[in-house]
Amino acid sequence: MTATHEVTNQVPLPYGHDTAADPTLLAALQRADAGWAEPELRELGRLAGSEQAAEWGRLANENPPVLRTHDRFGHRIDEVEFHPAWHELMRTAVSYGLHAAPWQDERPGAHSARAAKFYVWGQVEAGHTCPISMTYAAVPALRAAPALAAELEPLLAAREYDYGLREPRTKRGLIAGMSMTEKQGGSDVRTNTTTAVPQPDGSYRLTGHKWFTSAPMSDLFLTLAQAPGGLSCFVLPRVLPDGGRNRLQLMRLKDKLGNKSNASAELEYDGAVGWLVGEEGRGVPTIIEMVNMTRLDCTVGAASGMRYGATRAVHHALHRRAFGKALVDQPLMRNVLADLVVESEAATIVAMRLARATDRTLAGDGTEALVRRLGLAVAKYWVCKRGPAHSAEALECLGGNGYVEESGMPRLYREAPLVSIWEGSGNVAALDALRAMARRPESVEAFLGELDAAAGADRRLDAAVAALRKELTDLGDLEYRTRRLVESMALAFQGSLLVRYGSPAVADAFCASRLGGDHGAAFGTLPGGVDTAAIIDRARPVMV
Repeated sequence: MTATHEVTNQVPLPYGHDTAADPTLLAALQRADAGWAEPELRELGRLAGSEQAAEWGRLANENPPVLRTHDRFGHRIDEVEFHPAWHELMRTAVSYGLHAAPWQDERPGAHSARAAKFYVWGQVEAGHTCPISMTYAAVPALRAAPALAAELEPLLAAREYDYGLREPRTKRGLIAGMSMTEKQGGSDVRTNTTTAVPQPDGSYRLTGHKWFTSAPMSDLFLTLAQAPGGLSCFVLPRVLPDGGRNRLQLMRLKDKLGNKSNASAELEYDGAVGWLVGEEGRGVPTIIEMVNMTRLDCTVGAASGMRYGATRAVHHALHRRAFGKALVDQPLMRNVLADLVVESEAATIVAMRLARATDRTLAGDGTEALVRRLGLAVAKYWVCKRGPAHSAEALECLGGNGYVEESGMPRLYREAPLVSIWEGSGNVAALDALRAMARRPESVEAFLGELDAAAGADRRLDAAVAALRKELTDLGDLEYRTRRLVESMALAFQGSLLVRYGSPAVADAFCASRLGGDHGAAFGTLPGGVDTAAIIDRARPVMV
């Protein structure tokens, strides 16, 4: 066929850049005493920015998992088949220690280093980070059963991805899942009806239905069931010590809005064998250790998605021309791009601050534990809530090109709501902040102390903190206005961190718009006087 026209003004593919070349991320890594991790982080960042990694992400989503309940002879097999690209994504994540590796790493800032890698690699494909996150989060819950933890933790932390249905102790590495919610309760897990009957050998037999079990191909699961002593936590392997299959029957896979590469299932426990983790009746306090870790990853994951959206929007605007000049030189587009970058950096800086608080909490710092407890609930609510609007605006920067699947932006958009729902939707996260303040009043002073570290640096931040203090003393109608309160807490938290550690241009734009009120309801409504050039440049992809 003869050429009918010359193709011009098309944006080059955004491959060959270092995803870890993120100034906010790298500075946070140094503050966490985790600078030792930067060489490996940059190596992972170069892989994340490669065409090969992008292809793995595309293939894993265009070829979603398939449930095989029975073999051709009618025997139950309860297997989930994945495209090879899924396994490449998982293998990379495990080999770089994005799963449970920091629990076996005594270097300072190990959890911050892991969070930074999770943030970088999650920009390739978010679905597979679900089992990676749950494997990370399973360890602190399992430690409530020291004998089980001694056996399983080294395998959960091993940097070998050993996929396949085999007895856990015979494998080189393990992946963990979590199975909590049921049809009748959802987030209200205390209404769970699954039963657990103790056996003479110390195990339990579980019977019931689980409504939403993510990553059902995992080697083992933490789950909740009603034991004689009340709601309790159990660990269930897919394969029993004698090599037989546990009675975990996969009923169907969920057809989800996004997260297509990752399998999520309904399953039946038909007398499945499990072992108690912690004490009977203490199921929620035991498994909440896992939930809190996955909530950290929700926040990191939301920040990762925002960074991806911002860099893709900036890349497009740098190379696309409209009305006589590059999009990035159009004043209104500069406002939009800068606003997206400000939101992205605010999310990144608070996510990494909470990762640093995790490191310090585990080292025995009581004040950091209080900041983490309250700050994590606050950030989980707000940062995850901002993701969908951010991804929509980033997609729109590409116009019609962003609306087609080939751009990768529709996948980002579909994925964005998940982290706001996972491990407690908006109301659950906001109310958890109230619960933290009620049960540990000293956490409020620890949180305010974190904000006060920036006192006097910006008048708009000072005014926001003063207003927040007043709001915290007003107990009237508190539950009704919880979202408003928690939003104010999150914005002050982000502002304090940006003023102390962020780019001056980003901090000024954030305080003027988010705290000073000089901002509209949509992105791209920053006030005049903002240094958009300096802000946008921070999201320019760094080619390697």
